Amino acid sequence: MVEHFAAPPQWEWYIVWYFFLGGIAGGAYALGAILRLLGTPRDEAAARLAFLVAFPAMAICPLLLTLDLGRPLRFWHMLVDSRTLGLNFKYWSPMSVGAWALFVFGAFATVSFIDALVLEGWLGHPVAVRVSRFLREGAGRLFVAVGAVLGLFLAGYTGVLLSVSNQPIWSDTWALGGLFLASGLSAAAAAIALVAHARPDGEAARRKLSRADRYFIALELLLLVVFFATLGSAASRFFAGQWIALWVIVLAGTLAPLAMRGSGQRGSSVLACLLVLLGGLALRIVVVFGAQI
Repeated sequence: MVEHFAAPPQWEWYIVWYFFLGGIAGGAYALGAILRLLGTPRDEAAARLAFLVAFPAMAICPLLLTLDLGRPLRFWHMLVDSRTLGLNFKYWSPMSVGAWALFVFGAFATVSFIDALVLEGWLGHPVAVRVSRFLREGAGRLFVAVGAVLGLFLAGYTGVLLSVSNQPIWSDTWALGGLFLASGLSAAAAAIALVAHARPDGEAARRKLSRADRYFIALELLLLVVFFATLGSAASRFFAGQWIALWVIVLAGTLAPLAMRGSGQRGSSVLACLLVLLGGLALRIVVVFGAQI
């Protein structure tokens, strides 16, 4: 038997929302980068939507982490050593790596957000136009590619953080990183598709994202099976009475959209996107709170 010495971190709603929005932010940026770098010119509108979704989701994450500290004014200590005023990067600390990953990814998400605003015709400041012009050049493609890697890291890192916490249940499975990454990509595709519904030119983007999301959902379902298989008898904790309803929501967010999106009806597609988002949130709620009881 493996003994666990770490007390439950008592993470609450701030962290749940951080895990959820961080997955959407990282997943949306990665999808935008794929559409821009590997897609056709017709995919550019969908790529811009992805960058428009990634930025606000990312921008809320530092606020959530700051509020979770209990002493918000000390958040900068995670990035800067208060004694030397040098960079406070601890490669051996998952928390430090995560804080820096969010900070660096934020810079990429911000630049791509500005570019999207310019291309949409919503921002015409000379500095913003120069930023957008930079991303149109060869170095800009490399910039977006690096941002995609950081986005994928952020989307999966939250699950890895749980796995290396030495907390019972979380540390008993290696599947959480992949599960959160697949869920983040699925939720990001749903969020972008939902925004595309509000645009007259968003139909092509919605259809492409809907097809991609089916693969993410299939991967998520596979990793859910691996998650429970690797937990063994410890998985019974997640099937206590108070968690059953949440698992029903998780399954509704994975199984139902596979059938509903085939109908081609706008209302069904919107509902499918909402179910995916709700299922992604429910997954994080049950994983974070279920292991801390």
